[in-house]
Amino acid sequence: MNTSDKKLVLIYLHGFAENHTIWTEFIQNCPPEYKVITPDFPGYGTADSSRTTDYSMEALAEFVKGELDEADAQRAILIGHSMGGYVALAFAEKYPARVAGLCLFHSSAQADTDEKKANRDKNISFVERHGVVKFMETFIRPLFADANEETMMPYRRQLEEIGAATSQASIIGGMRAIRDRPDRTEVLRKATFPVLFIVGKEDAAVPLATSLEQVALPPESTALFLERVGHVGFFERPQSTRRAVLDFVGGIFGTY
Repeated sequence: MNTSDKKLVLIYLHGFAENHTIWTEFIQNCPPEYKVITPDFPGYGTADSSRTTDYSMEALAEFVKGELDEADAQRAILIGHSMGGYVALAFAEKYPARVAGLCLFHSSAQADTDEKKANRDKNISFVERHGVVKFMETFIRPLFADANEETMMPYRRQLEEIGAATSQASIIGGMRAIRDRPDRTEVLRKATFPVLFIVGKEDAAVPLATSLEQVALPPESTALFLERVGHVGFFERPQSTRRAVLDFVGGIFGTY
């Protein structure tokens, strides 16, 4: 990569109760001309959770800005899984000129429904009473499509271990922040950059109907709909999802 060219930057943003290692296999064959950034959000992974008090999408978007500033990246393509997509949307709302493209990887611009907010409150109460490890025993399994339960067991265990190692403060703070995030569908409507939606047809966290309501909102969008895929397509269908991302990136950067 030409170090004077600051446009070929991809930043992969992990989801709730995850860390940057979810992307390790996914980015292995990324073309060398791209600079790839895979940070841990404050309170997650290797980040120091003791100093983290603000888990809001807006605060995490400022963290993303700091990561891009440190990399001297004026513009980047943001690829956000689940909560990472919420953060990417918050970043795009405040810094649209710095977004070359946006991939919502099993994510949504809509706010939580009242039902979802109530479920998050129940989960918060559960974590407060029983702890993070117990919560992960039931939280992770539904993220995978039923048909993939056996083959995806190693990845299920990986996510359970990542989640179990996350502090209770980060888990509770993250759930509250996700619950309270605003609707950002207007960001999609006003997008001055291409948007890629990656959708699992069996995604219980971001249902197909929710994605269908949003894919036509941006002026320029592409969508990949996947059978037998839940909420973690980078594990369930790595080749298809990787190709979709690289084709999307190549179209923006002109690197086909």
